[in-house]
Amino acid sequence: MTTTSPSPTLDAERTDLLALLATARSTLVDTTRGLSDEQAKERPTVSALCLGGLVKHVAAMEAQWLRFVVEGPGAMNYELPEGVTWADIAAGTAREIPQWMIDHQNGFQLLPGETLAGIVEHYEQVAARSAEVIAALPDLSVTYPLPDAPWHEAGTVWSVRRVLLHVIAETTQHAGHAEILRESIDGQKSS
Repeated sequence: MTTTSPSPTLDAERTDLLALLATARSTLVDTTRGLSDEQAKERPTVSALCLGGLVKHVAAMEAQWLRFVVEGPGAMNYELPEGVTWADIAAGTAREIPQWMIDHQNGFQLLPGETLAGIVEHYEQVAARSAEVIAALPDLSVTYPLPDAPWHEAGTVWSVRRVLLHVIAETTQHAGHAEILRESIDGQKSS
């Protein structure tokens, strides 16, 4: 992934946050260098994770959170089909699985027709859009309530700043996962 420096016209905080995010992205994408699409689909550990899927997931996660900072909680829809409860989902007894949940699961793998190069290119587009959004926001202290979901504490409110820190943390966490997967695939270690 190409790492570009944030615009010098940004305030110091935005410059630092975007630079940290760019470093985390680069670390993640670097774990895929030189891999074939087949290798990017491999699941070399007991986990269901694959390198291509990690990059795809992190790109989707970043895009979703950046929509949240622009649109608020409506950008994240965790509605369940009529008659389905969270208890049904947790128990595996739901008569219908919502499409957003299927899409989330598919986000961890390369699907037929997807390529590692295409996933990385999409991630670069997401990164460029994120930089534009963050540069254009008037204030990183603006807050939004998190959408209703069992994994969000009711009434929780996050600032744009908190969202950016979350995206950085998740990207960094998945970069660590990716290093383990890459080493398991071909023994390559990050430098």
